[in-house]
Amino acid sequence: MLYEKMMQYYAGDPKRIQHFIKVHSLASYIGKQEHLDAKTQQILETAALVHDIGIQAAEQKYHTASGKYQEKEGPALAEQMLNSLQYEKTIIERVCFLVAHHHTYSNIDGIDYQILVEADFLVNLYEENVSKNAVDSAYNRVFKTETGRRLCRTMFGMTQ
Repeated sequence: MLYEKMMQYYAGDPKRIQHFIKVHSLASYIGKQEHLDAKTQQILETAALVHDIGIQAAEQKYHTASGKYQEKEGPALAEQMLNSLQYEKTIIERVCFLVAHHHTYSNIDGIDYQILVEADFLVNLYEENVSKNAVDSAYNRVFKTETGRRLCRTMFGMTQ
């Protein structure tokens, strides 16, 4: 249901729809490979679907899609959507925290947060067609899970 609701939210914007679908797919895979418990997996996958929900509000309000403004505008929108779908309160709270911090790469406080960041990075590195040096830097700074590191090496043909 959330998947459909997010597609409706971004109706007419296939780039953003494709982005959250790719982040969700990678986050789901990494979470399963890292053996997350069921609730953490649910939080991760939910957050992956809504992680950029604040982007339109950021663009309208601040005329930029900057990550800090997405983090500022996203949690209230995510909370509203998840409440409308009757998600449980503890899940909504954690998802909103992740939405509010998914562009903040210091003080990562849980495996769900780490995997969301890694999945978003894998997609963004490709979508933004970054240099090999930028991929190497991200690999060394951001990627901590064995699955995320393996996917990054495979996707970008790294020999590390």
